[in-house]
Amino acid sequence: MTEEASDCASSSGEDKTEAGNYFVSNYPPFSFWGEDDLPCLESLLNSPEPGTAPLGLYYHIPFCRKRCHFCYFRVYTDKNSAQIRRYLAATMKELRGYAEKPYIKGRLPKFVYFGGGTPSYLSAQQLTELTDEMKAIMPWDETEEVTFECEPGTLREKKLEVIKNFGVTRLSLGIENFDDHVLETNGRAHRSGEVFRAYEFARSLEFEQVNVDLIAGMLEETEDNWKDTVRQAIELAPDNVTIYQMEIPHNTTIYRNMREEGKLTAPVADWPTKRRWVDYAFGEFEKSGYTVTSAYTAVKDPEKTKFVYRDRLWAGADMLATGVASFGHLGGIHYQNLAHIERYQEALEEGRSPLSRALLTTEDERFLRELILQWKLGQVHLDYFQDKFGENVEKRFESVLARLDERAFLKREDRILHLTRDALLQVDTLLHDFFLEKHQGARYA
Repeated sequence: MTEEASDCASSSGEDKTEAGNYFVSNYPPFSFWGEDDLPCLESLLNSPEPGTAPLGLYYHIPFCRKRCHFCYFRVYTDKNSAQIRRYLAATMKELRGYAEKPYIKGRLPKFVYFGGGTPSYLSAQQLTELTDEMKAIMPWDETEEVTFECEPGTLREKKLEVIKNFGVTRLSLGIENFDDHVLETNGRAHRSGEVFRAYEFARSLEFEQVNVDLIAGMLEETEDNWKDTVRQAIELAPDNVTIYQMEIPHNTTIYRNMREEGKLTAPVADWPTKRRWVDYAFGEFEKSGYTVTSAYTAVKDPEKTKFVYRDRLWAGADMLATGVASFGHLGGIHYQNLAHIERYQEALEEGRSPLSRALLTTEDERFLRELILQWKLGQVHLDYFQDKFGENVEKRFESVLARLDERAFLKREDRILHLTRDALLQVDTLLHDFFLEKHQGARYA
């Protein structure tokens, strides 16, 4: 997880897409993280006993061919090979330091996630050397899943062979749309021809799982274009499709243009339209045999196709995050690395910590974090939270659940609370009702 965006944006009562971030990716909000809790993380890492939660490893590669107009992540498009080598060396120094800490030492990752930026921006040789060193520091012998994000235009068959050979099991292609005009308008580096070529290569190499990403509501996207995008995605027959609804965080090119023009509303589809488009996509995928497994995903075979990174993380796993601006979670402590590449690299080269902020969560906040994130799966298992945290979700949130009932957003079955499709399509706007009062309406930066 990398740098998050700014304020929470549209509430359920607002239709227009305004600047800000509605997507809830963690809890408590990032604005509550600070320097005061950094010593808590150091104390945890040096505690004599290793952690017992499943361990994951997130590795951030912040390089891209172009910066998309809607991108708010920490990415760089101007680094040469020497600068990239310097960054990779810094990340390996960071990983070696963690691997020697008593809390981490001897533990093997259950999942590994390469995020960006564009992980596939690196050359085949860079990827081989990087992953060889990572495995030497922290072996992948017990790894259940290795996810690797790709921009289609960076992929050739040789590079995909390297990616497959170093152990990637879940290849994720950032397609977003199949229309070249829409891709260009939104600042994407690839075009549709590169999508089909990369997908064909990936399928020929028999990756265990191929995911494709789509975005509903991009600049100049139309109803007909969206339906055609859905049709072409179904024809590809990916194992998994992830569909996001376009939002406009403050640190994006689109927002800067809005501000210069004095506009409050983004030039993209409004929220009801985006929800309707995602609903249409889910319906079409279901007709083709897929199952909707979260607010954002449809899966061809739920028995075979799992997303270990998501499911482990949303159930309280430890995640060791490496790289500039990356977010991690260890022993109930959230943390983030320095958000500027020069400061991050210099800290590690000089033997200093690359951490910038942290938050030691309470037991109640850890319960709420799992509850909030698992709502995104469309269902909450009451016995899970009773057994793990001793919390009666129905009793504690009686009034919140009653409001969901009033809107016909909730179904109850065998100790499981299910969100209806209408609720699932706007789940991020509903989650704030489960926040502690002090976190209500908080900034997400």
